[in-house]
Amino acid sequence: MPSICFYFQVHQPYRIKRYSVFDIGNDHDYFEDANYQDRNNEFIIKKVAEKCYLPANKVMLDLIHRYPEFKISYSFSGTALEQMEKYAPEVIESFQRLVQTGNVEILDETYYHSLSFFYSNEEFVEQIRLHRDKIKKLFNYEPTVFRNTELAYNNELASLVEKLGYKGIVAEGWEYYLKGKSPNFVYRPYDTKNIKLLLKNYKLSDDIAFRFSNKGWEEYPLSAPKFGQWVNAVNGSGQTINLFMDYETFGEHQWEDTGIFNFLRSLPEEVLKHPDNNFKTPSEIIEAYSVMDELDINEIVTWADTERDLSAWTGNSMQKSALRKIYEIEESVIASDNEEVKDNWRKLQTSDHFYYMCTKWFSDGDVHKYFSPYDSPYEAFISYMNVLNDFKLLLCKK
Repeated sequence: MPSICFYFQVHQPYRIKRYSVFDIGNDHDYFEDANYQDRNNEFIIKKVAEKCYLPANKVMLDLIHRYPEFKISYSFSGTALEQMEKYAPEVIESFQRLVQTGNVEILDETYYHSLSFFYSNEEFVEQIRLHRDKIKKLFNYEPTVFRNTELAYNNELASLVEKLGYKGIVAEGWEYYLKGKSPNFVYRPYDTKNIKLLLKNYKLSDDIAFRFSNKGWEEYPLSAPKFGQWVNAVNGSGQTINLFMDYETFGEHQWEDTGIFNFLRSLPEEVLKHPDNNFKTPSEIIEAYSVMDELDINEIVTWADTERDLSAWTGNSMQKSALRKIYEIEESVIASDNEEVKDNWRKLQTSDHFYYMCTKWFSDGDVHKYFSPYDSPYEAFISYMNVLNDFKLLLCKK
């Protein structure tokens, strides 16, 4: 031991275009913007496919062929898969080749990458069903482990996910909730019987995802041998090292010229030099290791920002207002029995829209600015609310 468990999130939202008050009642296409590349979904999918998905998938497939012990896992949002099918079908094909190796696990999540669990259990369960159907169609695969949007987690979520039949769930391994425990063990969520909890080792994960190209970091440059030594140091004090990160880490967030792909190519060899190390998928971790302890997490924990809570999406009045208004029309949307209406409503639930409205540290130019296609959180809010007002007008006519 330990087992390295790689999990990658693959997600792209349908970005809302610049939508003014004058568009209300006149323009019902909310998500396609040919005038702004950072809000043009086709442009972004093709760019990320070229920089990340295709080259990273090639590296992963080569590694699986070179090292049969190498295992990885993914979860795909339905919105990402839809856009790949439409704009970059070769990416879908490359992921299918990976899954066909048998060395790749797929996790379930909400189809629209939403925060629906915290607002509507009925909608949450329906989005999981939609996601399972999509994964079955594209990959002929049935997930057994669940990953909620933004790793948002609490006891209540684990209880519901257990009732839905999943054998595992993943979450952030934050010290505040661990209270001296290590994220490198398998846990049982509070007041559950059968489901197991895998926690992200955020320090080692973020060394790759965020600090890899940071020349001011004391451990820069990060090499595969150095990382392998850090993995070896866990021997005897952990069952698993869960490295959870956005897949766009490879080539998009960390550009190719940083050496990120070379690091990835070299890592399995360094890890496997130690005879007790191996690679496992989340379901293999669950099967291989016994529960170390029960973990009680009453409050919501996520993998975002220093607070590790929902404040990146719900921290200000704009976000709270937008979330309240999108979910308060749920009954009318479902009653419409119109698939296009329901699809647009669910696209408007995607967590990214509310993340773009975040004002925390905005003046300091933090990660929120990096990911947002808008000039400010206020512009994101205005466009969203204008779209929502038009959508509600259409809903009244259905």
